[in-house]
Amino acid sequence: MSCPRLVIAGTSSGVGKTSLTLGLTAALRRRGLNVQTFKVGPDFLDPTWLSLASGRPCINLDGWMCGPDYVQERFAKASADADIAIIEGVMGLFDGADPASAQGSTAEIARWLDAPVLLVVNAHGMARSLAALVKGYAEFDPELHLAGAIANRCGSARHADWLGDALAAVGLPPLAGAVMRDSLPTLPSRHLGLVTADRQNLTTEALNSLADAVERQLDMPRILGLAEKVPSGPAIPVSSDSGNQGRPIRIGLAFDEAFHFYYPDNLQALEEAGATLVRFSPLHDNTLPADLDALFLGGGYPEEHAATLEANHAMRQAVAAFAVANRPIYAECGGLMYLSEGIELRDGSRHAMTGALPFATRMLATRKRLGYAEVRQLADGPFGAAGTCLRGHEFHYSEAIAEPATPDWQSAWQVSYRRAGKPVAEGYQRSRLFASYVHVHFASRPGAARAFIAFCRGES
Repeated sequence: MSCPRLVIAGTSSGVGKTSLTLGLTAALRRRGLNVQTFKVGPDFLDPTWLSLASGRPCINLDGWMCGPDYVQERFAKASADADIAIIEGVMGLFDGADPASAQGSTAEIARWLDAPVLLVVNAHGMARSLAALVKGYAEFDPELHLAGAIANRCGSARHADWLGDALAAVGLPPLAGAVMRDSLPTLPSRHLGLVTADRQNLTTEALNSLADAVERQLDMPRILGLAEKVPSGPAIPVSSDSGNQGRPIRIGLAFDEAFHFYYPDNLQALEEAGATLVRFSPLHDNTLPADLDALFLGGGYPEEHAATLEANHAMRQAVAAFAVANRPIYAECGGLMYLSEGIELRDGSRHAMTGALPFATRMLATRKRLGYAEVRQLADGPFGAAGTCLRGHEFHYSEAIAEPATPDWQSAWQVSYRRAGKPVAEGYQRSRLFASYVHVHFASRPGAARAFIAFCRGES
């Protein structure tokens, strides 16, 4: 816990946290620093951008799904060989899983890590009011160290001077930067937020442009000084889900442009527990890898690639045959859609999928679900015996068109949503096929990876 660190938080979503975090990461790398990035919350997309900017895998830190011990351990392990850690917040600084507590919030993570916070504010149309806003954020949680503010979308250098003077006049944390309106490149997005980053939409030129903007408009020496003023905490013991006994197994992991929403921690936990993950592409490969014991089909954008997935008849037949042979398959969200009979797009067109599930799915014009979920297995399954509980997250714009009518299919989970009433049944299970819209985090359940491997071996 000795790595210099800094949290980039916002007063709300949409104030420019991601662009500024990317630019800061790129600028620090240009100075020769090894930068480890983290993303607060369950998001799959922002981490892909931060990974490209840093050249290292970005790690999710989620207080509600994982708890303080795991978050501290994960931070210590990932940042052990880094020169500085940059942590991008989620939503507003104090927003999270519960409106009445800090659970799942950026503030919670900052406190657990003893990390100073830079607050990004949309300063458009604001002068002395900035001081009132920052004062509220600085004093809301006395245990939080709000070290400075970044004013985004400023109108002029004079405007920036006024903002700095307003903070200084009442003894508030300093202005660590003033970013002029429209000086940051626009990042591409779609219905889930940012698109997944690759070198086509986050080119070296775009990263350099972000880094240039940050170097010009942020007080880099002050920011580096803030990051270094952190206490050196005690050594954090690093545990793992290893020690699994039994024959080695090979899990086919769907991974391409259509399927890539996985928590890196989950994959690492499976490997530490003895699994070999073999990547394959439902889009581009003609057959499954050889000698697989199970399939793991994660989320992503199957609807964006529905025509290509449909055209790959050989792969659809291979996955369907795997299911017919009653071999273990675990699918989340986009993976569920691929296992269905087909995907109906918003224009009314329909594309055939594998047919392993006895219904089709359809895209909706509005979001179907967003939020944390606590799940309980309704029967023995991929994470142990019936009654096993985990925590996860849902975010999707699709739904099943019709529920299975045959008695051999049953619901996978009983789900309790954070902002809903009584628990509901969700997901689909038949024998060794388990499909759900929930993305679970293995860290929410000790032994989850070992149980998953037992499921893949047919031991549960």
